[in-house]
Amino acid sequence: MDSPAAVASGSIRSRHGRALALGSVACLCSLSAPVPASAADAVLQQAATSGEVLMVGPADSPPLVRMGPKGEPEGYAIDLARRIDRQLKAELGPSVRIRFAPVDNTTISVEAVASGRAGLACGVPFAWDREKLVDFTLPIGLSGLRLLTASGGLDGSPASLAGQSIAVVEGSLGAGFLGSLEPSAKAVSFPTLPQAVTALEQKKVAGVLGDANLLAGLRHERRLSGVALVPEQPYVSYGVGCIVPENNSRLLNVVNLAIASLFQGYLEGRPDAVSSVAPWIGPTGVLAVPTDRVRAFFESVLITREGLQLAAPAPAPRP
Repeated sequence: MDSPAAVASGSIRSRHGRALALGSVACLCSLSAPVPASAADAVLQQAATSGEVLMVGPADSPPLVRMGPKGEPEGYAIDLARRIDRQLKAELGPSVRIRFAPVDNTTISVEAVASGRAGLACGVPFAWDREKLVDFTLPIGLSGLRLLTASGGLDGSPASLAGQSIAVVEGSLGAGFLGSLEPSAKAVSFPTLPQAVTALEQKKVAGVLGDANLLAGLRHERRLSGVALVPEQPYVSYGVGCIVPENNSRLLNVVNLAIASLFQGYLEGRPDAVSSVAPWIGPTGVLAVPTDRVRAFFESVLITREGLQLAAPAPAPRP
């Protein structure tokens, strides 16, 4: 996945008519034959033969993934996937690559990885019921459930949701949480988060309950005005990571090493790492997270696994 061209085996059109240079996407049943997820290291064993590891995820989900002007995938998860791709090549040889195929939502991603039809997905919220199906990597970020709604409208309190039509994504954490938050709220299900946000723009629903980072990303991408994320603190907070099929420890190690390498490079100020993070998460990026908060998170993740010793970055060239 060293370049957009290396990701694709072909170019197709999505249901919205945009070119996606990502390979087959019509449905996961048309992808490669299932890998027995129970077999140890099955994904890398298959990759050694097929030459690829299939990565899945929603395509219209900034800051994780979005489609660039030429139909190529880009985003925080894609930049991370390129690092994973380099680690795979070091492990299995230069002919192995990651191929990305978009799916509608995270639930489909989890099902695909759990069944072995895909080997990797990044940007998946952690939940214990998912941990029973797949193996999570080191966290790559933090997020939570919040409500996107018209500014000055719903304040996000459970009482404010009573009797309101609230959009959720089928099978998502938000869909499962809404009933316990406010039993009288009316859930309106959509296959994708962008479709749910469109319903809000068209005033068909009063709000969208979903992943705060992805809602903020879509608000930024669509340049939406007059909408706000409420409440100030998420209803539920969680870590976000990559997932691989269970019992694939070699692949899990490869992905964790790529994540740790990115985090350490960012902390050391290395340009390649900073450019993989700043446009999506940093203070001038999609999520506009202050640099000190990004650094604190990266440091906390690394310290849980190893002693942290940062090298001084190379001095900048003189003008």
